[in-house]
Amino acid sequence: MVDPAVEDKIMAAEPQLIEEKQSVSGRRHLFGRRKPLHAALGSGKTADILLWRQKQMSGAMLVSASVIWLLFERIGYHLLPFLCHFLILTLAILFLWSNLSSFINKSPPKFPDIRLSQEMCDCIALLLKDQINEGCLYLREMTTGRDIKRFLTVIFTLWVVSVIGGWFEFLTLVYILFVVLLTAPLLYERNENLVDTYGEKAGNEIMEVLQKLPLPFLKNNKQH
Repeated sequence: MVDPAVEDKIMAAEPQLIEEKQSVSGRRHLFGRRKPLHAALGSGKTADILLWRQKQMSGAMLVSASVIWLLFERIGYHLLPFLCHFLILTLAILFLWSNLSSFINKSPPKFPDIRLSQEMCDCIALLLKDQINEGCLYLREMTTGRDIKRFLTVIFTLWVVSVIGGWFEFLTLVYILFVVLLTAPLLYERNENLVDTYGEKAGNEIMEVLQKLPLPFLKNNKQH
């Protein structure tokens, strides 16, 4: 008999082994990805959650997002009353627990001493600065016409988001994107060969159509 814990580890490792074999084979992946999907997503806890390697955490996040969406969109609960009621309930429970702990023979709650160090604040500020600078550089390179593929991708994405945004409320749209973010990587991992094949065909057809357009920058790129 195999130990259940060992069996769970083997089952969890199988998708990563399959990804490594596929990456070694040299087959082209979607969006030009060369690493295994788990490695492309960071190989950390975030990747485990997106690929449902930690099913309890992924399921809890999906259920929590669904409950929040139902409260605000279907039941009609508002954000400010929700935050106030949540804080009232939390503070009341902690207050009663602290004052009644001696009567019920339980230790009072221990609150962590949370203080942000100057080093942590500096790291956060540097990270934000780097991200903002990279975003500005990305926009500048895109608008100068050096990368027409990136420019058309951004324009098309913004147009699609504007169309979809007219169909749903903002919170509903955020909820749909969150559900897609939690489910699409898993579905892609299970149907990777099929998605990569159709994605490559679609990309080639789009590039053929773009090459036929009478645009000067496309002709220059074609000559180079």
